[in-house]
Amino acid sequence: MTNTLTVTDLTLTFPDGADRITALDQVNLRVAGGEIAAITGPSGSGKSTLLATVSTLLRPDSGRIDLETPSGTLDLADLSRRDAATLRRNSIGIVFQQSNLIPALTAIEQLEAMAHLGQSWFTSPARRREVRSRAKDLLAAVGLSGQENKRPAQLSGGQRQRVNIARALMNDPALLVIDEPTSALDQERGAAIIDLIAGIVREHGAATLLVTHDLSHLDQMDSVYRMVDGVLTRQRTAVAA
Repeated sequence: MTNTLTVTDLTLTFPDGADRITALDQVNLRVAGGEIAAITGPSGSGKSTLLATVSTLLRPDSGRIDLETPSGTLDLADLSRRDAATLRRNSIGIVFQQSNLIPALTAIEQLEAMAHLGQSWFTSPARRREVRSRAKDLLAAVGLSGQENKRPAQLSGGQRQRVNIARALMNDPALLVIDEPTSALDQERGAAIIDLIAGIVREHGAATLLVTHDLSHLDQMDSVYRMVDGVLTRQRTAVAA
């Protein structure tokens, strides 16, 4: 059984004085493990809200968010806050627009910190060696061998985004959500990051949602959706933003 995300009739509204604004309007989508579903659309249309809801940071008014993994299927929309936090820590990787790296930590320490979240500080030497080995392997996979001991200020924007991606993969997530990964990069570095994401997703088998304004990379996506005013529509071909 592979990792599969299925979103069904997902609706989310926010209060607006005496009324409510519909941010997500009966959204439906499906993405299997190892596939990337791109989401395009104008600013303010609900794209980032969808990512936040699917990754349990926001709770919807109604609908289902089913994440199917080898251990079973969970409706993420129905989890308690505690269970949602545990799930995010263990099974969901999030790549933000900005890298949000911790300034004082080296590249490898950024990844190690992810592995130790929610665990005792007194982990065994064997566990620490295992975590360091995985962190080194992931940094190598994103092209950062030899950069493990550099802090964010010593890395370029593209390198920081690569650390961000590796960090999101540290706990081998079933679901990966990526918000505008190329927004702060030039064309060449942006293309390299998309190539990297495509390869990593295929290898690791995470069901992946990727929000982007850059339509030049849509040919690498397995499916493309467009969101306007909270309504999500599947597109067969690239469309203008």
